[in-house]
Amino acid sequence: MSQPSLPYVDRILNRLGDPEVATLFGRHLHWGYWGDPNQALLTAADFAAAAEALTQRICDAAGLADGQRILDVGCGLGGTLMAINERFEGVELVGLNIDPRQLAVARAQAQPRPGNTIRFVEGDACAMPFADGSFDRILAVECIFHFPSRARFFSEVRRLLRPEGRLALSDFVSTPALQAFTALDRRRADLRASYGSTAVIGGAAYEQLGEAAGLGRPSVDDITYNTLPTYRVLSRYPVLLPERVDQRINQLLEWVTRLGLLRYRILSWSPQLSALGRQSPAPLA
Repeated sequence: MSQPSLPYVDRILNRLGDPEVATLFGRHLHWGYWGDPNQALLTAADFAAAAEALTQRICDAAGLADGQRILDVGCGLGGTLMAINERFEGVELVGLNIDPRQLAVARAQAQPRPGNTIRFVEGDACAMPFADGSFDRILAVECIFHFPSRARFFSEVRRLLRPEGRLALSDFVSTPALQAFTALDRRRADLRASYGSTAVIGGAAYEQLGEAAGLGRPSVDDITYNTLPTYRVLSRYPVLLPERVDQRINQLLEWVTRLGLLRYRILSWSPQLSALGRQSPAPLA
């Protein structure tokens, strides 16, 4: 089980003792969501609230409810499970991560409310150490681009989901025009220096992955516009960027997003609903 190179996580973990960094990333390691991006304050506290809002939007897409057994794959520092623990009762929460350092932080700060349970497991998202049909809901918040194989992850999800289960994830999704954007190709080394090895795919590829795994077609919530202030936050607090990488890489990512070449989407799959849709009779003429 080889661990991916995650330079931005290394930098965050090394600086969690800094109160500002702890406010920004002590709970969530993902982008933020603003209902009205024009009202974004771009402070550390504002970003933390926006990251929490994105988490809740993904949880809502998953259809979380009291009494469920929920798996958060790529659980980071445990923030998503902490948010679920605060909102729901009688839930059994499991976080999976390949990085023991992140798990150590998550275990220290994620304490279950009475009636809930939280545990963290070290493991590979493409070969998860759980029995078939173990979970009602599976989440993967802004992490799937680090997995060695999306296809293997989807196969694992199908194995682990109960009959009425649901998968919800968030990801950066490319458009065909992004492939022709050569400026991004020229900065691949800088991207890896900040974010490690990543693999971005298009929306059609996600449909194919879901169908191949027996999950059906996804429901899609495109929230690109609502995440845009994140880039300004990263410019103000460049903790994710190593010293040798200037702000141009962040500006480049913001530009390709504003141009619509790179989208931020929440995708969710419900195998049972998908099967019902395929079996529905044609409407009467």
